[in-house]
Amino acid sequence: MRVYVNQKPVDLVPGMQVRHALIQAGKMAAIAAGLKVYDEWGHELGLDGGLAPGMKILVK
Repeated sequence: MRVYVNQKPVDLVPGMQVRHALIQAGKMAAIAAGLKVYDEWGHELGLDGGLAPGMKILVK
């Protein structure tokens, strides 16, 4: 399945979590530095949250 992290497409196996998308996109260092993860509507997401195909997540 494909999700988008800061508008960058990331391909994952179905059932993966937000954490896996961030690792694949190389954004875990930003999370460790204190940035947070949000969905396209501005809701904060947890690292253990589920993903859906086409989901857009932002690190800011």
